[in-house]
Amino acid sequence: MSIDPKLELLITEPWPDFELLDSGNGRKLERYGKYRFIRPEPQALWQPALAEWDADAEFVPGNTEDTGKWQFSRKVPDAWPLERGDIRFWGACTPFRHLAFFPDMAPQWDFMRRRIEGAEGDQPEILNLFGYTGLASLICADAGAKVTHVDASKKAITAAVENQKLSGMTDKPIRWLVEDAGKFLAREVRRGRKYQGLILDPPKYGRGPKGEVWKLFEQLPELLQLCRQVLDKDSLFLILTVYAIRASSIAFAQAVQEALGDLGGRVTFGEMAIRESSARGNLIPTALFVRWEGANA
Repeated sequence: MSIDPKLELLITEPWPDFELLDSGNGRKLERYGKYRFIRPEPQALWQPALAEWDADAEFVPGNTEDTGKWQFSRKVPDAWPLERGDIRFWGACTPFRHLAFFPDMAPQWDFMRRRIEGAEGDQPEILNLFGYTGLASLICADAGAKVTHVDASKKAITAAVENQKLSGMTDKPIRWLVEDAGKFLAREVRRGRKYQGLILDPPKYGRGPKGEVWKLFEQLPELLQLCRQVLDKDSLFLILTVYAIRASSIAFAQAVQEALGDLGGRVTFGEMAIRESSARGNLIPTALFVRWEGANA
């Protein structure tokens, strides 16, 4: 297996229901459908491009990284419908400062769709671990895959099922499981199961449905070894995205290469970012990513 030594940059461009309007002074102004929101953005080290920001709500951080609250200047519904292509889903102001999905995943969604639609042979099976509200799972299923979606949060699974209903995709082959990702994957290894694609979006820290503790730097290497055992040389891809940590994509790329090296194929890695729709087009970096593509993909 080869690692491409050149870091890649995956940029989310505006689409009809999402737009990064402006950023600066440690904040960003975004549009989700017809509603506008201000959220903290420590990496916005420059001045805003717009003289004034008019938003329906702003997330005001608390005393610690994981606290804060929304302050509303106009009424915003508890949830409102959004779409990207054929996929429809609910936006919402969550207590965790985001809007119930991550728009910077758009280039990854497009990559998954291309690989699945271009696959030969039987219907590919995709495993989405830490799957949250299910947009990647819906996109994979819409592209023709059979999907197993795993998340430790019952609320996240409930939201994912509601997104499936909104998209009119209740007939698509998706299993929704409230499970600890590591325990589920270990059982799949024992069962001898194989998948053609794996999606990993692990948190820095988390808890499973039975109180299982997840620590990214301690447990990711073992998880990748389990991933290797449910992939083979004919598999299509593994996608790893990592948010909110101080680290390099190079380190994660080398961890993936060590776990999957005997499969051949290619590993690419780099950063994900969202482009501002202002005339200057500044980029807000959001996450690190690593992608493995099978040799036959």
